[in-house]
Amino acid sequence: MTKAKFLGDLVARMTVEEKAGQLNLLTGAMDSTGMKDSSGLEDQIAAGRCGAVLNVFTPAATRKLQEIAATTRLRIPLLFGYDVIHGHRTIFPIPLGLSCSWNPELLEKCARAAAVEAAAGGLHWVFSPMADISQDARWGRVAEGSGEDPWLGAALAAAMVRGYQDAEPRVAACVKHFALYGAVKAGREYNSVDMSRREMETTYFPPYRAAIDAGAMTAMTAFNDIDGIPASSNHWLLTDLLRGEWGFRGWVVTDYTAVGELVNHATAADERDAARQAFAAGADMDMVSEAFVKWLPDLAKSGEIPAAGLDAAVLRILDTKWEFGLFADPFSRCDEALPARVLGCPTHRDLARLAARESMVLLKNEGDLLPLPKDRNIALIGPLADNRRDLMGSWIADGDASEALSPLQGFQEIMDDRGSVTCAAGCGISEANADLLATAVRVAEQADIIVLVLGESWKMNGEAASRTDIRLPQCQRRLAERILATGKPCVLVTVSGRPLELSAEAGKFPAILHAWAPGSEGGPALAELVFGDAAPVGKLSMGFPRSVGQLPMTYRAKPTGRPFDPGNHYTTQYLDCPNDALFPFGHGLTYGSLEIGPPEIDRPEMPPGGTVTATVKITNHAPHPVTETLQLYLRDLVASVSRPVKELRGWQRVTLAPGESRTTSFPITDPLLAFPGPDFQPMVEPGEFEIMIGPDSASTRSVRFTRTAE
Repeated sequence: MTKAKFLGDLVARMTVEEKAGQLNLLTGAMDSTGMKDSSGLEDQIAAGRCGAVLNVFTPAATRKLQEIAATTRLRIPLLFGYDVIHGHRTIFPIPLGLSCSWNPELLEKCARAAAVEAAAGGLHWVFSPMADISQDARWGRVAEGSGEDPWLGAALAAAMVRGYQDAEPRVAACVKHFALYGAVKAGREYNSVDMSRREMETTYFPPYRAAIDAGAMTAMTAFNDIDGIPASSNHWLLTDLLRGEWGFRGWVVTDYTAVGELVNHATAADERDAARQAFAAGADMDMVSEAFVKWLPDLAKSGEIPAAGLDAAVLRILDTKWEFGLFADPFSRCDEALPARVLGCPTHRDLARLAARESMVLLKNEGDLLPLPKDRNIALIGPLADNRRDLMGSWIADGDASEALSPLQGFQEIMDDRGSVTCAAGCGISEANADLLATAVRVAEQADIIVLVLGESWKMNGEAASRTDIRLPQCQRRLAERILATGKPCVLVTVSGRPLELSAEAGKFPAILHAWAPGSEGGPALAELVFGDAAPVGKLSMGFPRSVGQLPMTYRAKPTGRPFDPGNHYTTQYLDCPNDALFPFGHGLTYGSLEIGPPEIDRPEMPPGGTVTATVKITNHAPHPVTETLQLYLRDLVASVSRPVKELRGWQRVTLAPGESRTTSFPITDPLLAFPGPDFQPMVEPGEFEIMIGPDSASTRSVRFTRTAE
């Protein structure tokens, strides 16, 4: 029997209550990811009131619930979903860290490995990638995204979708949070968003659309409102734009209890009204609030929602179950022998170590203090120096902290027999301790070199973890002062789920390596970089502010009528802080550097549909290979609407042997020059453009060309 006939016959046999049940996503108790639990889960499944379950995994647990579903009248199997954000058992760096690799192929491999492990754990569906652009490091969920830039974010979101859905076995990707959630006011979780359509199109929509174009099977609504209408009940967003303009053919799930929260938004009178609005807007599945299963039958019988619309939503869910083979074998992912062979396997652990190395960013290396020699006495100090759980970050799915490797373990693994490493905490993450501090100072005084590992706990970032103070905690700043006072050479390693405000530390420490939350293999990866077994290649996907008062902040700022002029008081500036970032977007040092020549172009004019090729000559004067990520930025010098002063439009990672010179090319074509016109459709205007190429957004050299009208 064909899929269309099988599913059509099945829907025809369903009662309206059974249809509503397929649109009800309930939560189990193996993890807690929201405010409300689903009571009587097994009873609801048995009653046909559940189509999918989150927070239940492992073959045994999923089999138990599938067996209950098999006793219902129509024996429709369940889908199992989970927040597999940066790995399932093998934990990769947080997505913000992974994005600093600027390596879509690497992210695709990590997503593929996560899919294989998730499937072995009984899952079919992962709530990833998070494609939210954010320019505000106060927001805790920056940890889950790819930073501030839409061009980079789009490439990485598409790569993750391919990784999840092209895996064998695969899982369904869920692009979130649609839409604009990264722009919540004041960086405060669950807050509102107010934004122009142009900013939506130019900054926030591209990563979502790239994920949809890559074939994402599902999308999740955001908690925020858009132009006064909450995302979960926004017909323009979910139907006109997502399904209409973008051609999305998958299905939409709301975020956790978002349907019921329409009452809190004060746009729905009660839960029944909320269910009506969300379904009419284009939401297919209700996560945990149970408003759909309670009220859609009544709304359908009264004609307030169309029967055809209900059938279409149910068909979208059933189609996914068919595609995963669940009607043929609902227990296909319930092999209890498989997890032991797959979860945390050596191949995935090796990939996690590579990902951790590529994610870390060398922010500063004055006097080439790094890499360190292995034959010295090293004092490894700080509350994160011998820490496993916090290095894994937030959202670790089935991750096990006992399987992670700490910085101390990494250092011990790599140190020369002639050297030694001694570890001391110095303080807690946020708690001072005089005895720990005194011990740390003694250890530091007896060492040749100090590596200080400071930063956030996993609970200080992620969902519901917004912060107004993104400096290191006070007790850690005090520890840093006491360690610096020893006068010993000291490297600062920072661990966090967001850019930190490191202005004080940047002025005192000669070397700073930002490790993010690097995952299961974070400790060894850190050691390999610190001791030079590998060189840093990471580049910031989100700038580090000089002060929290600069936030939100982005290198893609638009020009103003009074651009900054240090000689004129009445221009855009702060009285107490420079405008620019402490460490800008795209910044990241390595061991050695390449000489990057000025860009040149092969022609001064570019006709419509033509190409201008920009080239730069790069030379390695170091006695060892050097890797650099060259970045291409463009500016439309005069346009019909205000355009950013600089926009990323490409990058290339280049590795040169000692003494090698090479010319690298960047072809410039119309799609790189396009922007949303008055009707928000892509257009290219004739005029002068500036090409900027360099190792980061602040250190570029430029050349100009003209895009002609004909």
